[in-house]
Order: sequence, then structure tokens, then C-alpha cells
Amino acid sequence: MKLYSWNVNGIRAVINKGTFQQFIKDHQPDILCLQETKAKQGQADIDLPDYHEYWNSADKAGYSGTAIFSKMKPIQVLNGFADAIAEKYNLAGDSYGDPTKEGRVISAEFEKFWVVTVYTPNSKGDLSRLELRHKQWDPAFLEHIQQLEQSKPVLFCGDLNVAHQEIDLANPKQNVGKHGFTNEEREGFDQFIAAGLFDTFRTLHPDQKDAYTWWTHWANARARNVGWRIDYWVASNRLKDIVRGAHIHPDVMGSDHCPVSIEIDA
Repeated sequence: MKLYSWNVNGIRAVINKGTFQQFIKDHQPDILCLQETKAKQGQADIDLPDYHEYWNSADKAGYSGTAIFSKMKPIQVLNGFADAIAEKYNLAGDSYGDPTKEGRVISAEFEKFWVVTVYTPNSKGDLSRLELRHKQWDPAFLEHIQQLEQSKPVLFCGDLNVAHQEIDLANPKQNVGKHGFTNEEREGFDQFIAAGLFDTFRTLHPDQKDAYTWWTHWANARARNVGWRIDYWVASNRLKDIVRGAHIHPDVMGSDHCPVSIEIDA
């Protein structure tokens, strides 16, 4: 099985460019997880008869949002967190809005595992959303994953808006303490590892440098491969034996992010 994740930065834009259709044709994912769809179901001209579609869109038009397209019909699909988790971590919102109403999480149950996609809140250039990210969102998301793991192992993916290690960005020293590479955000990722999950790409490619998934629009960064690895597939340790490959696809254009994928024995 081939599982893909892609922050499309606007599904309608990548469709209008023709890059989404070409990507589906070339890669034929069995499960495709999208972040930052910036649309509600029906607003994008998608014709994928082989796939079941599930959307979690933000209340705010043209903002955030996630989707899962799957060739297999899931047993069930959950949008967002359980109310108890949202209440426990006081995820009612900040000056930017309520992150539980921004369409940031979808969880789909299949026969042997859960697939979860997430668009993690950006801590912002001035770090004004770092506290929400560090003290509320990251622990809430981890608890959500742990709840799902009580029934089946989990594969989660998405734009986590953090480079975990220095090897995961082109200029680590200049970016220490800046959004996407703060101690707090990196600690949030450490908590996933401590909880019995693993970064599929880094586990299979421990020393691979220059492997990035996002590039700023400034200074021709993508052509020069001055980027960050902030898009991931993370899995329960008990799935290590079935993850056969983990890949980054920088040749797929259309967004400031590129897709990332894993291959598993289903």
C-alpha cells in the first residue's frame, strides 16, 4: 500500500494548475492525506471515482482544512478531537481563533490501523501562537493518538510545522529559536518519540541530508534546495516491521510543500 501526505496550500489552486491531477495519475496513492485544503467539499472540481472522500474544513472560508481520499472505505472517520480532550487542554481558541474549528485533524479507522492527518497550528513569526502550540495543541494531539492506539496502531501524517533535528533544515544555526525550530516545538516532537512512535523517514534514512518538504517563496529557495523537513509520516513502533519505504517527492510541484509517502505491507 502507498500512503501519501501533501500540504497543497489550496486544493483549488493545485487543481487549476493541473498538478493535482498529474500527481494522482503518476503516483496512484492508495490513501492520500491533504492539509491546508482551504476549501469545503464540493468547492473543488475533483473527479476521483476510485476514492472515498472525507473532508474536515475550517469554519472560516478559504482557511486551513484537511482531507483524506482512500481507495478503501474506512470503518469510521472522526473529525477533530473528542470533546473531553479539547476541554482538558482548553482548546477554545486564542486571538487567531479556535483551532478546533479550523479543520485540522481527520482520523480514519481501517482493518489493521488508524490513519490520521493533521495540520498543526503555526506558532507564527513573532511566536504569538507558540504557547497554544506547546502547552495545548501538541499534548492534546498526542493524547488523541494515544486514545486511538488503545484500539489499533496509528499512522499519522501531515504538516507538523516543526523541523525536529538540525539535519531537517538547511540553515539550523540561523533558525534556532525561530518559529518552526524552537525548543518548545522540537520538544513536542520528542514527546511523540517518547510515547512509542517513530519518524518513518528519519528511521529509514538516518543520515540523509538535504531532504526537505517545504521551501519559502523567497530567494529562489526551492531551486537551491534551501528548505525544511516539516511534513512527516509518524507511526506506532509496533508497525515498524510493515513500513517498507519512506520517500519525499520534491519533483511534485504546485505547492510550497511537496508530498511525502510511505509504503507498507497491508
